Amino acid sequence: MAGSWDGSYDPGSQSDESFHFERLHIEPLYDAFICPLTKQVMHDPVTLENGQTFEREAIEKWFKECKENGRKPVCPLTQKELKSTDLNPSIALRNTIEEWTTRNEAAQLDMALRNADLIPMIVDMLKSSSRKVRCRTLETLRVVVEEDADNKEILAEGDTVRTIVKFLSHEQSKEREEAVSLLYELSKSEALCEKIGSINGAILILVGMTSSKSENILTVEKADKTLENLEKCENNVRQMAENGRLQPLLNQILEGPPETKLSMAGYLGELVLNNDVKVHVARTVGESLINIMKSGNMQSREAALKALNQISSYEASSKVLIEAGILPPLVKDLFTVGANQLPMRLKEVSATILANVVNSGYDVDSIPIGPDHQTLVSEDNVHNLLHLISNTGPPIECKLLQVLVGLTNSPTTVLNVVAAIKSSGATISLVQFIEVPQKDLRMAAIKLLQNLSPFMGQELADALRGTVGQLGSLIRVISENTGISEEQAAAAGLLAELPERDLGLTRQMLDDGAFKLIISRVVKIRQGEIRGTRFVTPILEGLVRVLARVTYVLADEPDAVALCREHGLAALFIELLQANGLDNVQMVSAAALENLSQESKNLTRLPELPPPGFCASIFPCFSKQAVITGLCKVHRGTCSLRETFCLLEGQAVDKLVALLDHTNEKVVEAALAAISTLLDDGVDIEQGVIVLCEAEGIKPILDVLLEKRTENLRRRAVWVVERLLRTEDIAYEISGDQNVSTALVDAFHHADYRTRQIAERALKHVDKIPNFSGIFPNMG
Repeated sequence: MAGSWDGSYDPGSQSDESFHFERLHIEPLYDAFICPLTKQVMHDPVTLENGQTFEREAIEKWFKECKENGRKPVCPLTQKELKSTDLNPSIALRNTIEEWTTRNEAAQLDMALRNADLIPMIVDMLKSSSRKVRCRTLETLRVVVEEDADNKEILAEGDTVRTIVKFLSHEQSKEREEAVSLLYELSKSEALCEKIGSINGAILILVGMTSSKSENILTVEKADKTLENLEKCENNVRQMAENGRLQPLLNQILEGPPETKLSMAGYLGELVLNNDVKVHVARTVGESLINIMKSGNMQSREAALKALNQISSYEASSKVLIEAGILPPLVKDLFTVGANQLPMRLKEVSATILANVVNSGYDVDSIPIGPDHQTLVSEDNVHNLLHLISNTGPPIECKLLQVLVGLTNSPTTVLNVVAAIKSSGATISLVQFIEVPQKDLRMAAIKLLQNLSPFMGQELADALRGTVGQLGSLIRVISENTGISEEQAAAAGLLAELPERDLGLTRQMLDDGAFKLIISRVVKIRQGEIRGTRFVTPILEGLVRVLARVTYVLADEPDAVALCREHGLAALFIELLQANGLDNVQMVSAAALENLSQESKNLTRLPELPPPGFCASIFPCFSKQAVITGLCKVHRGTCSLRETFCLLEGQAVDKLVALLDHTNEKVVEAALAAISTLLDDGVDIEQGVIVLCEAEGIKPILDVLLEKRTENLRRRAVWVVERLLRTEDIAYEISGDQNVSTALVDAFHHADYRTRQIAERALKHVDKIPNFSGIFPNMG
């Protein structure tokens, strides 16, 4: 069809809203729309100087040919020569052509509405390059399928639904809105719900739209309603749960038929949930899942257990499950034997859940789980757990040991477990798990033994000591060159808690070369060769405590002295005094230095002096006692840090004095105890006082006395101050300090008997108490 166009048509006179469905004809093709050269509708019309209009690409080609043929440019229509080949865009005509194209495509859609058989033609218009046409096509398709099940089925054939889903991710919000509205209409058909859900990404995009803050509110509502319709299909519910829309699945567990409950509970157990979601799930369906676990058939119980296993893996959600009543049926499932007992693979799941809830920090001792108000830590129940541990395979043994770890982590339940283990005689069997090859099982056992060690230290030491090999296995765990693991930290912590004065255990560790391995490990950690993880501090604290035990047997074990000398342990402990921020390391190192320093007076080589008068009889000119230079002032002999562990030789005094100002009173007490060895019987106390004066240690020691932070510190401080006051100059200086006198008087009145005696002697040194010994010389 062709017509005429006089240029008077106003393309803006008809808005989008005027494209109504009553238009059932195609507008004529105007001559002015046709390029004289191509005979096609123009897309980019341009005008020459003589007013003739052509398609830009066509006229440019014409001019190029003229130039190539040596002709001057002429107008293709008039054949008259042109002064200029400038091309002026005909914007008004181009806009008009675009409007005409859009109107005619829309008119074709209008005609298609008259016949459902034309739906494929409408769908084809979704490929249009015009956004307006695509939007109108989506709108038209929605109208076509409204309340028309047959048309819905026709539209769903082929890849049409997939194409509609693609529009959900388009940049233009209008297209997204129309696509969601169309999908909503289609989702009203239960038969189409499965097809929509089967399209990759459909549910993911819809779920994302419902939570979008940038999306049009109407679009969000339509997406939400579409998802509600899609819930009719179980596969869609699973997909929604996988993509973060969990409520439909939870509703099915709460309200669905038994088969659906089973299916959804099983799927819930397979999902990976974040912690906040676990809490929500526990609050919503926890009780329902527990009921299924209690009363369902074996298949239902399995599904419920797997879901509860997933939910219980977070502390907060575990606590919700405890309050929902999970503990009694869980324990019953574990302990039940006979016809209705769980298969071992499900007992493992039950044990995992129990480990999760016990390790949540909830006071499980407050939950009755059997007759006579028994709780999980009642003796019979702990015995049952220990019996199960001894009669099952590694996977469930591991989980049950983790249950005991959780129970022994709590100060309110640990003593019950300790008592039950002792009464059942299970110590040996628990220690034997140190040798198993399964790492998880071994680590659970070591962590349990570490928790037990403060209460069963001697029993565990007796069990480890011997020829069976558990002690060696424990040392091998610690010395593995695999970085620093939780298992290694637990193993070091276990050894650290064993009685430090158990000579037999220390001798076996010496014989096995354990201390050499530990020294190497400590040095590597301190030098930064082993970097690491959150377990660096606990393993270093444990290793230093284990290493310090060798200093408690120096008097009885020559090999211990030899080890300390060979590996320079005194120097290592002095270096560890400077482990700022690691209070336990500093405290243990100071205690170890106290032990080493106490042994110094026994190890110091005293000089062999000739008897008095010997030199004078041979050499009359030498009438005085011979003096030997280079001797230790305090120990009166030949000292060194490596050989005799002398604190003076190791420059340790300054470092110990610095610790007297520590905020942790246990560190202060250990440092003061080490300093006390310089004033002990068997050394030159006066010289020890001089050493402390030179280290500016007198005032910090007096400050410890004045602060009265703990009774132990006061006892230590009173002892040291009495020794200091034996030096007249210091006694004279301190006698004028009323605060010191008051502190000593307070100790004299209120401390324990021995400290009161020492305080009395100190007060006599500063003349605060009369010394009657001169008047009554026979009185002690």
